[in-house]
Amino acid sequence: MAKNIDTSALHTDTQLTLAGRRPEWTGIENHPSAVVTPAVWRASTHLYPDMAALRAGHAYNEDGRFYYGRRGAPTQWALAEALTQIESGAAGTVLYPSGLAAISGVLLAVLKPGDVLLMTDNAYEPSRTLGNGILKTIGVETRWFDPTDLASFEAAICERTSAVLLESPGSLTIDVQDVPAIAAICRDRGIISIIDNTWASPLGFAPLPHGVDITLMALTKHAGGHSDVMMGSASAGPEWYDRLRRHAQQMGTVVSPDDAALVLRGLRTLSIRLERETASALTIAQWLQGRPEVAKVLCPMLPGAPGHDLWRRDFTGGCGLFSFVLRGGTGAARDALIDALALFGIGYSWGGFESLATPLDPARVRTASVWPLAGMEAEDRFGVRLSIGLEDPRDLIADLEQALEVWAAQG
Repeated sequence: MAKNIDTSALHTDTQLTLAGRRPEWTGIENHPSAVVTPAVWRASTHLYPDMAALRAGHAYNEDGRFYYGRRGAPTQWALAEALTQIESGAAGTVLYPSGLAAISGVLLAVLKPGDVLLMTDNAYEPSRTLGNGILKTIGVETRWFDPTDLASFEAAICERTSAVLLESPGSLTIDVQDVPAIAAICRDRGIISIIDNTWASPLGFAPLPHGVDITLMALTKHAGGHSDVMMGSASAGPEWYDRLRRHAQQMGTVVSPDDAALVLRGLRTLSIRLERETASALTIAQWLQGRPEVAKVLCPMLPGAPGHDLWRRDFTGGCGLFSFVLRGGTGAARDALIDALALFGIGYSWGGFESLATPLDPARVRTASVWPLAGMEAEDRFGVRLSIGLEDPRDLIADLEQALEVWAAQG
């Protein structure tokens, strides 16, 4: 790519190919765009040609201008720019060393002592821990609400409510929230709306055009895609981006250029991987739906599943993460099922090329919503969360089938 190109009018797959590849970041003065991928710039100290340049550096605080290592260099700038370009409505993106660091960094940037934070009850467990830990310590009260009940959300609002943290779909029970409706309520009440959009990514759901103020991602998951890097991001429009950037700088937040290069590499194939994982997940979800051992499949891409209507209305894509609930049984039997799987790793993550399985026990991390879900039998409470990777779905189905036989044999 020899020229700077305005990618805003291009389709997403083309944006992913071109984003962050400025000629000056992939070449030298008289040979721009000499390489395809921005190099890994490792630097703590940035040098100036003279004192005038050093003093002039203080006048600017933006990517693309060398200052000091904490503000990054072309590798980090390229990744932040690429993420901004695929995030419709974003003025900029801040990088954090993990997804949780992005969540905590954003919340600490927008909240102050005495504020109330509303957090969806299906939130990522470390987000709940943050609400009950650091935020509580600094005088911020966290209240939880049922993710699928707008009345529950409105009832939790008070005059001290400053922000809401959404996660749609949630990463355990995959609940889909009416994000546009919640965002509209927030705008009317002067509440900052924040969403963890890791499940869908900007390719599957565009938060800012749907009214959300700040959108977060754990780049560790889909964007990295290879289970070998940890990183997070926050993108926002002009109203919030500068504040997030300056707060992150004051906290000394910086990501490694080597890690940024890994995520940038993963970003190039994000669309293809998501398409494959989504198709495989839907195939497997449909198969599980027909199994007598399965009481409920929690996959909003599946017609008739909880949240499907909202997913079809608001989303343009999905991913490989979904859950299913077993019909009766015990926790020990469920654990035996997971142990019997040969092609699924057991580990806390998702979005990589390999398939994973973990136990689903949401009751212990819910305070404002019920488990089992409404309409389910009380004994149907043990589940499994699957992250579908790039394996052939026929092989994964065969593996699940033999593991379900192990579960049935537990009595």
